[in-house]
Amino acid sequence: MLAANRAIIYLVSVAILTLGFAQFSVAGVVSSSEVINAEMRGERISRVEAFIARADVAEQLQRFGVSTDLVAQRVQNMSDAELLELVDGIENQVAGSDALGVIGAVFLVLMILELVGVTDIFKSF
Repeated sequence: MLAANRAIIYLVSVAILTLGFAQFSVAGVVSSSEVINAEMRGERISRVEAFIARADVAEQLQRFGVSTDLVAQRVQNMSDAELLELVDGIENQVAGSDALGVIGAVFLVLMILELVGVTDIFKSF
Protein backbone atom coordinates (compact mmCIF):
# COMPACT_ATOMS: atom_id res chain seq x y z
CA MET A 1 0.00 0.00 0.00
CA LEU A 2 2.87 2.34 0.79
CA ALA A 3 4.38 1.78 -2.68
CA ALA A 4 1.03 2.54 -4.33
CA ASN A 5 0.72 5.79 -2.34
CA ARG A 6 4.24 6.84 -3.33
CA ALA A 7 3.55 6.02 -6.97
CA ILE A 8 0.40 8.14 -6.92
CA ILE A 9 2.24 11.00 -5.18
CA TYR A 10 5.03 10.92 -7.80
CA LEU A 11 2.49 10.75 -10.62
CA VAL A 12 0.53 13.71 -9.27
CA SER A 13 3.78 15.65 -8.67
CA VAL A 14 4.95 15.11 -12.24
CA ALA A 15 1.49 16.04 -13.58
CA ILE A 16 1.49 19.30 -11.59
CA LEU A 17 5.03 20.19 -12.67
CA THR A 18 4.33 19.60 -16.36
CA LEU A 19 1.01 21.44 -16.24
CA GLY A 20 2.80 24.75 -16.87
CA PHE A 21 4.44 23.38 -19.99
CA ALA A 22 1.22 22.52 -21.77
CA GLN A 23 1.42 23.56 -25.41
CA PHE A 24 -1.48 24.68 -27.48
CA SER A 25 -1.97 26.15 -30.89
CA VAL A 26 -4.55 28.52 -32.23
CA ALA A 27 -5.76 28.14 -35.77
CA GLY A 28 -7.70 30.70 -37.67
CA VAL A 29 -8.73 31.76 -41.11
CA VAL A 30 -6.37 34.10 -42.92
CA SER A 31 -8.19 36.58 -45.10
CA SER A 32 -7.13 37.46 -48.61
CA SER A 33 -6.50 41.07 -47.63
CA GLU A 34 -4.01 40.01 -44.95
CA VAL A 35 -2.10 37.91 -47.49
CA ILE A 36 -2.12 40.75 -50.03
CA ASN A 37 -0.94 43.25 -47.40
CA ALA A 38 1.91 40.94 -46.41
CA GLU A 39 2.97 40.59 -50.04
CA MET A 40 2.75 44.34 -50.62
CA ARG A 41 4.82 44.97 -47.50
CA GLY A 42 7.50 42.63 -48.81
CA GLU A 43 7.47 44.40 -52.16
CA ARG A 44 7.77 47.83 -50.52
CA ILE A 45 10.67 46.67 -48.36
CA SER A 46 12.46 45.30 -51.42
CA ARG A 47 11.98 48.63 -53.24
CA VAL A 48 13.49 50.57 -50.34
CA GLU A 49 16.36 48.10 -50.01
CA ALA A 50 17.06 48.40 -53.74
CA PHE A 51 17.11 52.19 -53.35
CA ILE A 52 19.48 51.96 -50.39
CA ALA A 53 21.76 49.61 -52.34
CA ARG A 54 22.36 52.22 -55.06
CA ALA A 55 25.92 53.54 -55.03
CA ASP A 56 25.01 57.23 -54.75
CA VAL A 57 22.56 56.62 -51.91
CA ALA A 58 25.01 54.40 -50.03
CA GLU A 59 27.70 57.06 -50.44
CA GLN A 60 25.40 59.77 -49.09
CA LEU A 61 24.48 57.56 -46.12
CA GLN A 62 28.18 57.05 -45.39
CA ARG A 63 28.67 60.83 -45.43
CA PHE A 64 25.96 61.12 -42.79
CA GLY A 65 27.67 58.39 -40.75
CA VAL A 66 24.91 55.81 -41.16
CA SER A 67 25.54 52.27 -42.33
CA THR A 68 23.28 50.69 -44.92
CA ASP A 69 22.81 47.67 -42.64
CA LEU A 70 21.36 49.89 -39.91
CA VAL A 71 19.00 51.51 -42.40
CA ALA A 72 17.89 48.09 -43.66
CA GLN A 73 17.15 46.99 -40.08
CA ARG A 74 15.13 50.13 -39.43
CA VAL A 75 13.15 49.63 -42.64
CA GLN A 76 12.23 46.12 -41.47
CA ASN A 77 10.86 47.59 -38.22
CA MET A 78 8.72 50.29 -39.87
CA SER A 79 4.96 50.14 -39.72
CA ASP A 80 2.97 49.69 -42.92
CA ALA A 81 1.92 53.35 -42.98
CA GLU A 82 5.51 54.58 -42.52
CA LEU A 83 6.74 52.19 -45.19
CA LEU A 84 4.07 53.33 -47.64
CA GLU A 85 4.96 56.99 -47.02
CA LEU A 86 8.66 56.28 -47.56
CA VAL A 87 8.10 54.38 -50.81
CA ASP A 88 5.77 57.09 -52.12
CA GLY A 89 8.35 59.72 -51.21
CA ILE A 90 11.09 57.85 -53.05
CA GLU A 91 8.98 57.28 -56.15
CA ASN A 92 7.60 60.82 -56.35
CA GLN A 93 10.91 62.69 -56.10
CA VAL A 94 11.69 64.61 -59.26
CA ALA A 95 15.25 65.67 -60.01
CA GLY A 96 15.56 69.44 -59.95
CA SER A 97 12.01 70.05 -58.78
CA ASP A 98 13.19 72.35 -55.99
CA ALA A 99 15.17 74.53 -58.40
CA LEU A 100 12.02 75.59 -60.23
CA GLY A 101 10.38 76.56 -56.95
CA VAL A 102 13.39 78.63 -55.92
CA ILE A 103 13.47 80.45 -59.26
CA GLY A 104 9.76 81.19 -58.98
CA ALA A 105 10.12 82.49 -55.42
CA VAL A 106 13.04 84.76 -56.36
CA PHE A 107 11.07 86.14 -59.32
CA LEU A 108 8.05 86.77 -57.08
CA VAL A 109 10.17 88.60 -54.48
CA LEU A 110 11.81 90.73 -57.19
CA MET A 111 8.40 91.54 -58.65
CA ILE A 112 7.04 92.63 -55.26
CA LEU A 113 10.12 94.76 -54.57
CA GLU A 114 9.73 96.38 -58.00
CA LEU A 115 6.04 97.15 -57.45
CA VAL A 116 6.70 98.62 -54.01
CA GLY A 117 9.46 100.81 -55.45
CA VAL A 118 12.39 99.42 -53.49
CA THR A 119 14.33 98.35 -56.60
CA ASP A 120 14.53 99.45 -60.24
CA ILE A 121 15.55 96.14 -61.80
CA PHE A 122 12.98 95.93 -64.59
CA LYS A 123 13.21 99.59 -65.75
CA SER A 124 16.56 98.97 -67.41
CA PHE A 125 14.99 96.50 -69.85
